[in-house]
Amino acid sequence: MKAKSKKVVIFGVLDTAELAHYYLTHDSECEVVAFTVNEQYIKEPFFKGLPVIPFEMVETMYNPDDYYFFAPMTGRRMNKNREEIYNQAKQKGYRFVSYISSRVSRFDNEIGDNCFILEDNTIQPFTSIGNNVVMWSGNHIGHHGAIKDHVFFTSHVVLSGHCLVESYCFFGVNSTIRDFTTLGEGTLVAMGSNITRNTEPWGVYVGNPALKKENIKSIDAY
Repeated sequence: MKAKSKKVVIFGVLDTAELAHYYLTHDSECEVVAFTVNEQYIKEPFFKGLPVIPFEMVETMYNPDDYYFFAPMTGRRMNKNREEIYNQAKQKGYRFVSYISSRVSRFDNEIGDNCFILEDNTIQPFTSIGNNVVMWSGNHIGHHGAIKDHVFFTSHVVLSGHCLVESYCFFGVNSTIRDFTTLGEGTLVAMGSNITRNTEPWGVYVGNPALKKENIKSIDAY
């Protein structure tokens, strides 16, 4: 058996962290050595048979010169929670891995760090993906586009060609985006919605064709 080339600490002890552990163990060159969360959330000293370390001191036990970091978190608070941990781990000196399933169809796309890209995604040529992006299973990412940092795709999203996705966007299941569309920063596309024109920053879009939903108290609730 070929030796694993990167030893990785995963942030989290819930479902997404458990999935990351499975994917990295069975479909990557990475060896997961520990989990970490903020100390106040540690309930058990071990998860999946590996130690759970307080995030506040993780760098003292797993030196960033020798270990990589992975924070495959959900899209809560429009990806801001994941961004905060990503930035804090960077400040500690960690490098990040990205997990890209061996069952992804892609070409020579530029893909950033701390990305979590699951099976059955199709990423067409000439589209770039930034840092800290999550793509759940089964999305179609069209050609000649750009996806910025801290974005979350759920499943079965169709992003057509020549689209620009600004940072912090969130795409619900079965949503569709027309070609040559710009998604403003922090756009939330609701489940099953079809975007046919450019969106405004921090707007919530619902329906077919999707319209901006007014009277949303706070997009951070999503």
